Amino acid sequence: MTAVDFTSFVDRLASASGDTILPFFRTSLTVDNKKTGGFDPVTAADRAAEDAMRTLIRKNFPAHGILGEEYGSEHADAEYVWVLDPIDGTKSFISGMVAWGTLIGLMRFGEPVFGMMHQPFVRERFSGDGGAAGYRGPAGDRALHVRPCASLKDAVLFTTSPLLMQPADRAIFQRVENAVKLSRYGGDCYAYCMLAAGHIDLVIETEINPHDIVPLIPIIAGAGGIVTTWENGPAQGGGRIIAAGDKRVHAAALEILQA
Repeated sequence: MTAVDFTSFVDRLASASGDTILPFFRTSLTVDNKKTGGFDPVTAADRAAEDAMRTLIRKNFPAHGILGEEYGSEHADAEYVWVLDPIDGTKSFISGMVAWGTLIGLMRFGEPVFGMMHQPFVRERFSGDGGAAGYRGPAGDRALHVRPCASLKDAVLFTTSPLLMQPADRAIFQRVENAVKLSRYGGDCYAYCMLAAGHIDLVIETEINPHDIVPLIPIIAGAGGIVTTWENGPAQGGGRIIAAGDKRVHAAALEILQA
């Protein structure tokens, strides 16, 4: 059985989570803080959406494992493990902005094999299996392809916020930022999808969890891009992450990040 067999089921998960989340969006929400000494918001929408997806997975694939942001892991040693982030970009969500999405990933033997980012409010779905990636939404269904970018001076760079980085990492990031044509903040999972769609060239972040990045890896790889750690290692474990549409600009940015 390959990841392709799960495509229709991932659509079911996306629809179930979207139907659960949308009644909460742009309403008066109670927001809890998960982080002592900082602000990491979670809402009833996050919890309800992950619960809906977990229920479907348990019913249809009881032998599969699950790793989710809100409820942790179960059967993490299974051949197939679903990786869920019900609302990636909760800070945008509670602010009424649309730069958030539901992340659904599937790993087999520890390797990401399928991923989807679903934004139910604007009805967009970005998906990939590492070999190909596609978009479905108001702009019309189409294949996703990264764009060429030979050098940092031509690159558009995104990060969610430099304030999320430790001071030492922030200083390193700023050296890359100083070398690019344009640097913008915000986006969360949307920035990675815009990279896969060929609109931007680099995403550089830190403090990333597996549920933040695993579902996005097959989308970017399927569009022809590359995702690694700052150490140029596998990205599925999270940490300090760099995604690029062109291997040349990836190498140029890594040279600065590792200097």
